[in-house]
Amino acid sequence: MYDIVTGPLAWLSFLLFFAGMMIRTVLYIRGLDWKLDRVTYSRNVSYGIKGAARSILFWLFPYATRSWQQNASFTGVVFLFHFGLLITPIFLKAHNIILNERFGFSLWTLPGAAADALTILVMLCVVFLVLRRMVLSEVRIITTAYDYLILAIAAAPFLTGYIAAEGIGNYQAWLIAHIICGEIMLVAIPFTKLSHFFFFFLSRAQLGMDFGIKRGGMKGRGLAW
Repeated sequence: MYDIVTGPLAWLSFLLFFAGMMIRTVLYIRGLDWKLDRVTYSRNVSYGIKGAARSILFWLFPYATRSWQQNASFTGVVFLFHFGLLITPIFLKAHNIILNERFGFSLWTLPGAAADALTILVMLCVVFLVLRRMVLSEVRIITTAYDYLILAIAAAPFLTGYIAAEGIGNYQAWLIAHIICGEIMLVAIPFTKLSHFFFFFLSRAQLGMDFGIKRGGMKGRGLAW
């Protein structure tokens, strides 16, 4: 079973992930209504690039925008959650050992204690986000089973990986469960809200260009409003 999930299933997961993301990206760009979005993409390029860069950078840092500042505690949890979600799997020592065995290179790795702390942090953030959806009426009213499923998909690789690493129960069974959960998450990314980790940059760039050119960025510079 281990050979199957680390062999054919792993390659299939990566194939679906990359193919799905490429198709979604093409569909996103082709789906823009160049007139309706009112962005002069092919002209005033410098203003567009400046607006896109500002939009992305300001939203990448906590409390750099008014929206982030309006709910300080939620912003902190969101950033900690995404930090752990991205950093832990990339720089986990065990993952980089496999990377080196399969492809002959590896990245800098996290100390074991740091990886454990980030894993626990991610799981605590998931608990917070679930409780927030259950407790706050303004969030609960727009929450569906789909939202809980997405959180479960994101948390499962961390939970199963932590159990396996701590030697709780059957190590081989939990390791296989961890790999399968990781592959499910990888396949789910292009087809669910999880894709926002990439499309965040496209949407922020689009909005930033809009504001950088048509909605104030070039005001008073001869642009017809």
